[in-house]
Amino acid sequence: MNISGSDLILACSAIGAGIAVTSGIGTGIGQGNAAGHAAAAVGRNPGAQGNITTTMLLGQAVAETTGLYGLVVALLLMFVKPLVG
Repeated sequence: MNISGSDLILACSAIGAGIAVTSGIGTGIGQGNAAGHAAAAVGRNPGAQGNITTTMLLGQAVAETTGLYGLVVALLLMFVKPLVG
């Protein structure tokens, strides 16, 4: 089997894109934990709902950036093909 350098780069780019997209797993787990703890906190202290919700949404926005960066890297590897000359 002959695999040229360009074919190897494309294959490795596809594997790298798949690995990059798996960053969404950690993002989903982290956001689920944050929402669960926020719901429990609101249940204990309903008067602080506004502050809890604001803090939770800020934390989830920060956590979501990891998943978005993984998606951008995967899209670059799959469609832009920056490593193929």
